Formats: sequence, structure tokens, C-alpha cells
Amino acid sequence: MEKLEEKYINVSEGIKLHTIITGIGESLILLHGFPDFWYGWKNIIHGLKGEFKLIIPDTRGINLSSKPEEIDDYKLNFLINDIKTLAEKLDLGLFSLVGHDWGGVIAWAFAYKYPNLINKLIILNSPHPRLFRKRIKENTKQRRSSGYIFQLLKPGGEQGLLKNDMMGLKASVFGTTRRKDAFSEEDKKKYIEAWSQPNSILCGVNYYRANRKIEEFSGEIDVPTLVIHGMKDNFVRPTVLEGLPEYVKDLTIVKVENSSHWVMHDEPELVITKIKEFIER
Repeated sequence: MEKLEEKYINVSEGIKLHTIITGIGESLILLHGFPDFWYGWKNIIHGLKGEFKLIIPDTRGINLSSKPEEIDDYKLNFLINDIKTLAEKLDLGLFSLVGHDWGGVIAWAFAYKYPNLINKLIILNSPHPRLFRKRIKENTKQRRSSGYIFQLLKPGGEQGLLKNDMMGLKASVFGTTRRKDAFSEEDKKKYIEAWSQPNSILCGVNYYRANRKIEEFSGEIDVPTLVIHGMKDNFVRPTVLEGLPEYVKDLTIVKVENSSHWVMHDEPELVITKIKEFIER
């Protein structure tokens, strides 16, 4: 990790994204989820930087990026345009987009709105927005697994993650991987440091509050798409894969049977291999 370039890139008035850049070759933007930050891609960075130019931002409000105060500042349209401007500022041209969890939501919406800017779309354990709404309504298991979202939406809901020495955050990340050594003690320290940045967790929760309805970004995806899904995900159940071909014209699905929501931590080598194969095909 010592050869990473670190930049703060202005993507709109008053908003700078803390961004890590490394590697050479075709451009890949990696978007983390919540409660993750850029460092969550650590293992994937090691495996891809020899063949690709990697751009890994902390998305708006997270860790070291700018943290606007209003809930509406986290609407999906702003999150998408942050990434578009980031790519323009770095003069990337055509690039591939990889997203996990909330980063996947941004990636789905970006591919729908700006398909001409993307070579390949890669989604890790993140449901297509329109399909996800259907599954929450119709599937009891997914509705129960999404219960934490309704808790976060309540006033002060973020405090449940922070109380008792961040017990909720630690449990949701460190306690749900299938590979018990997925996070080293050094990794955990870095996560706690990121979560301790002023208002970082509040801003992450505002993603949910600002985007209760996102149907405008829920149409068909024309970009070739790889979906890698850990099948032991406690938050995003495999039911979100059912019916996905109705929304994605060129779709490849890789089911990782013994992985959790944190597939890039449980099975990093598999994720690296599948990304390489898909982009280079």
C-alpha cells in the first residue's frame, strides 16, 4: 500500500473526494459501500494494480471526503455526478466501474444514466434498485434482512451503530465475514479510525434517508455486467438475483457459495480473477 497516490479532487462546489490512485493500464473506478471506505478494497488493489489503473475514492461524506450537512446532499443524482466529474477531472475516457453495497447502487444508477462512459460494470453484493424494492415487499427473508435500514431511517438511528464503543459497526463488518481472519488487527484499527472521522457515520446513514425512492435510476442496463454475489449474505439475500436478466441485457452472474456480504474480504482471489477475466474477455 506504500505506492498509492493520494489526492483530494474537487467534484462540485465545496465537495472534494479523497481518492487513491495506483497502477497502470485500463481505468477501473472502485466504489465502496457502507460502512466501508476506500481501504475495503485493499486486497483487490493488490491483485489488480499490475494490470489496471485503479481509482478508489471515499465517496461523498465518508472518511476523508467532504461532508455536506443536508440529507438531500446525498441524493443518488449527486453521488453519480461526483463519479462522473471525478472521471472527467482525471481524464479517464472510457472506464470500467466496480461497486460493492452502496457503491454498487451508485454503479447501477451510473450505468443506467451514463452507459456511454462505461466499458464494463461489475457489481458485488448489491441489488438492482428496482428489483430490490420488489424483493423487500414480496420476500419475507429479504424484508427481515433489511430491517436494519428501517432502524437507520429513524431520527438518531446512526447512534445505534456508534454506542458501546461502536459495537454495531464492528459486528456488522468484522462479525459477519465467513473467513474469520478476513480483517487483521491493523485493518480493524484503520476501520475504526475511518468511522471516527467527524460525522462520517451520520453521512453514510444519510445515503439511506436521502434515497428512499430511486425509481428514476432503475431501468434497463445496456452495459455488459458481471454480478459477483456471496450467497451467505445476511443483508442482501440471493433472492435479488432472481429476475435480474429482465433488467440487464448482457449479464454474467458468479455465485460464491460460502461467502458473506463481504465477498472481497472472504474470497479476494476469486474476485480478482473474475474481474480480470470479465474485463479482458
